[in-house]
Amino acid sequence: MPCAPPGSLLPNTLFSLVPTLPQPTSSRTLNAAQRRANRDPAWARWLLTGVALVFLAFFLVLPLLSVFVQAFAKGGAFFLSAVTEPDAMASIRLTLLTVAIAVPSNVVFGVAAAWAITKFRFPGKSLLTTLIDLPFAVSPVISGLIYVLVFGAQGWFGPWLIEHNIRIIFAVPGIILATTFVTFPFVARELIPLMQAQGTDEEYSAVTLGASGWQTFWRVTLPNIRWGLLYGVILCNARAMGEFGAVSVVSGHIRGETNTMPLHVEILYNEYNIVGAFAVASLLAILAIATLVLKSVVEWRQTGNA
Repeated sequence: MPCAPPGSLLPNTLFSLVPTLPQPTSSRTLNAAQRRANRDPAWARWLLTGVALVFLAFFLVLPLLSVFVQAFAKGGAFFLSAVTEPDAMASIRLTLLTVAIAVPSNVVFGVAAAWAITKFRFPGKSLLTTLIDLPFAVSPVISGLIYVLVFGAQGWFGPWLIEHNIRIIFAVPGIILATTFVTFPFVARELIPLMQAQGTDEEYSAVTLGASGWQTFWRVTLPNIRWGLLYGVILCNARAMGEFGAVSVVSGHIRGETNTMPLHVEILYNEYNIVGAFAVASLLAILAIATLVLKSVVEWRQTGNA
């Protein structure tokens, strides 16, 4: 059999050994595939949207509407009289006073704790982080009971407080302490992840350039966390205004003295003053809606600046 020359089959053999490379996919085809992968079927989109809207309607919109409908069931004049009568005004003043003290206190603590945890190393750092989460793990009723056991008549400091005519339990100081306790994690827990993500490079640079500790905080750290701080303040304020469990234990339910707005709503409802209870509750609902709107604005600004 005749044989081919030795080098005649070499080019064909080499080309046969080279694998065939896939043709490059066009950007238009790739984008179309990505859209198909990220797009649910129409029936799934409509089903999920419908379930979400029904859930919101039954558990949020209808209860909120019923509050305002019941509040104005007897007309605007009765509504005004219900929210301006002396006991209601006293509950509003006490609620605002509690918020005015508890929220700034939590802001100072939250910023200091977040700054210490994220910027420094010190003994007990993990313990401090754990203690910040304590109010999330403890029932608000138990939180109020703790203050009763400490400052009550039969508590650790009760006899000494009675001897010196100092009232904490069943008085305004107890309400402020209980509210501060259940709300103090909000600012710190909002700032800690944010400051951890930002790192310490900018602070180190400021210190290297000769800035003092306060200058570094006011000109570097605080501007970087301003939106997260405002978000934490909003959440803290919302919880402080609506706190019921802990305040109910330490207040004593003294009308015109130790009743916050949630406690005043409960008393009116138990007295079958349904319209009056819903009238005061509508004020809390308005504050909640305003807080929600402000929270959405802060989230939008924070996302825009990210």
